[in-house]
Amino acid sequence: MNKDFYHRIINAVEERRSNDLLRSLRIRTNSNNLLDLANNDYLRLSQNQTVKEASMNAIEEYGCSSSASPLVTGYGEIHDKLSTLLCKWYNAKHCLLWNTGYSANQAVLGLLPKKGDLILADRLIHNSMITGAMKSGAKLKRYDHLDIAHLEKLLKENRSQYSSVFVVTESLFSMDGDIPDLTAMAKLKKQHSFIWIVDEAHAIGWYGDSGSGLLEENDITHSADIIVGTMGKGIGSMGAYTILNNISIKEYLINFAGEFIYSTYLTPGSIGASLKAIEIIQDSKVERFEGRKVSLSTRMCLNKINNNYPTYDDSPIIPFIIGSSEETISTAQRLKEKGYSVGAIRPPTVPIGTARLRISLNTKLSKDIGDKLTKALAVS
Repeated sequence: MNKDFYHRIINAVEERRSNDLLRSLRIRTNSNNLLDLANNDYLRLSQNQTVKEASMNAIEEYGCSSSASPLVTGYGEIHDKLSTLLCKWYNAKHCLLWNTGYSANQAVLGLLPKKGDLILADRLIHNSMITGAMKSGAKLKRYDHLDIAHLEKLLKENRSQYSSVFVVTESLFSMDGDIPDLTAMAKLKKQHSFIWIVDEAHAIGWYGDSGSGLLEENDITHSADIIVGTMGKGIGSMGAYTILNNISIKEYLINFAGEFIYSTYLTPGSIGASLKAIEIIQDSKVERFEGRKVSLSTRMCLNKINNNYPTYDDSPIIPFIIGSSEETISTAQRLKEKGYSVGAIRPPTVPIGTARLRISLNTKLSKDIGDKLTKALAVS
């Protein structure tokens, strides 16, 4: 046995444990005793009966697995049907399906920028985007979170020094539930001609007239060069996609992205579920409106015990910032004992000193969830 190797990994794990940062797997049961406020199923479509039936019908017709990578025989008729639907949904010409949002972001940011290019990224972008960018060979600079003035300053100072400049943001930030000024970013793009990559993962289903996200909400969908979306959150299924404004980008990714080339493709069941879920989302304006109202009222309730919520925010993600990792874990456990499951998020997922409960809302919650949750937190 290589003692040095095992000592190294044991020491790393123990350091995490001593700082209350150790991650571990927990079995999720289908118990009805807990109200789940931890997942990203914002429209609860994973539990929708017609979505489940569509998934089962796809399995019956195509089998349980695509059984190959997409460039062999894994790309089937049902995959092409979903690509066509996504293009229609975004009024776009080109789409590419991926197994996960993580692999989509890794491929897009790891391959498209090159040495001699510059990536300007919001300081709080997802880990998948950061690691992709760091693999690319391009220079990575971070602008302050949501700070469009800082982004503009960096563009003015750096644009002429690089072959291509990429600007990267989430439309709805997964840990803070806040939203950048996308309209201002679209205006900056016209002035500075950067390549704009927008991850809409957490906005899909909750925002937009047809539910495709915040770019649609702001009527600037076509301003983005690449839109990354996932099907494992608001769509209630599994997988991801990129909406592309140029056929050459699609061909480049198909030919050079290992994440696309070398993995068995998405299962027919997940594709069948996504097809039906997107149909439902497009016809869910009332549910979106009501869900956002519940978000506003929940934030107003939480302000009574943690004055940290702008009353205009209506996203499904509410961070209840505690600070201490130990206290965050214990508060989440006490809430669980009262019947609520919430995410206990700690560094390095979030910055040091900002450990939090991550409260995820969905459109099936009762209107008084904010009042109930506030009472549970106040006495926990």
